[in-house]
Amino acid sequence: QVQLVESGGGLVQAGGSLRLSCAASGTTLSINAAGWYRQAPGKQRDMVATIVSGGSTNYADSVKGRFTISRDILKNTVYLQMNSLKPEDTAVYYCNAVIRSRNYWGQGTQVTVSS
Repeated sequence: QVQLVESGGGLVQAGGSLRLSCAASGTTLSINAAGWYRQAPGKQRDMVATIVSGGSTNYADSVKGRFTISRDILKNTVYLQMNSLKPEDTAVYYCNAVIRSRNYWGQGTQVTVSS
């Protein structure tokens, strides 16, 4: 059973940093592509950042220059480094990964940025 296990969320003051991790367990197959999405209360789930197998990345305009998505192939883990956090970054952050053409979601991790 493939699972994506997220960690690293929490409460931080505006201007602070957090690093989210998303580890794939229950499989020896590699993550082909992955992304981080977020959902604030009463809003839809939006893309934050994605990374594909070749290493190319894509970011939402609202996080460009502040967030960085990366991966550790050996650990089969994807990261989201979040710097210069703003109160509007407050949301539940979800990891998404494609493994052998199948789509998986993590359980979500809360990020709260206080002003």
